[in-house]
Amino acid sequence: MNAPLVDTHCHLCLPAFADDLPAVLARAASAGVDRILVPGIDLPTSRRAVDLAEAHRTIFAAVGLHPHGASDWSPASYQELRSLARSPRVVAIGETGLDYYRDYAPRPRQMEAFEAQLELAGELGLPVVVHNREATDDVLDRLTSWAEGSQGRSPSRPGVLHAFSGGPGAASRALQAGFYIGVAGPLTYASAGELRSLTASLPLDRLLPETDAPYLTPTPHRGRRNEPANVAIVSEAMAGARGVPIEGLRQACWDNAATLFRWTHGIDDGHLL
Repeated sequence: MNAPLVDTHCHLCLPAFADDLPAVLARAASAGVDRILVPGIDLPTSRRAVDLAEAHRTIFAAVGLHPHGASDWSPASYQELRSLARSPRVVAIGETGLDYYRDYAPRPRQMEAFEAQLELAGELGLPVVVHNREATDDVLDRLTSWAEGSQGRSPSRPGVLHAFSGGPGAASRALQAGFYIGVAGPLTYASAGELRSLTASLPLDRLLPETDAPYLTPTPHRGRRNEPANVAIVSEAMAGARGVPIEGLRQACWDNAATLFRWTHGIDDGHLL
């Protein structure tokens, strides 16, 4: 039998899923998805992510503030995220990072929020889920120094660079700092030859499949809302890029996610709150 599928980045906490979440989860289960990480992008969605994780066996949460909302960061934000992370269903801090493409928040404020969430992750011993858009050097500079300076954490699990779109040099820096590489729907696009080549070259034990739903819908469903069942398509594309059987790819990704997020370490139905 195939190993279960894992979606390591899926925004089920957003309004796009408010009307049909049970059906979305049913389709995910039918596709073989047995773990979904739901990252918050602000305080309300972080609360929602925790609520979902505490209500559903297959869902776990990350709590954080996306760089788009960094202007809202405050010491109170730190304290609320810290409080939310007390739930045993919270396995990471994020989505955090830097976005110099949209620049919805001033860059100094983005960095302030990013650094504070790295501090929180270090305090709690949790990995980080990192967003990066056209800020690769600043993101990797900060992550490298943080990972090297973190105490009480294995260097094998500082976090994941989600929906990775950088080149081989950036990937090498991330891997050297202990980070995992998230692979999403763009891997299936006709124009993604470089991403497929990169995916083929990266260590198998550092890859994580994701949907970033409702965004980044893979071919052949582009133009529609993305959802966690489509991580099956992403996983098939990863196996195809690497020229390996899908069974081995699924097992490796399941193991990678369990290592990073530790969500199979004694957490089961009995721990639902």
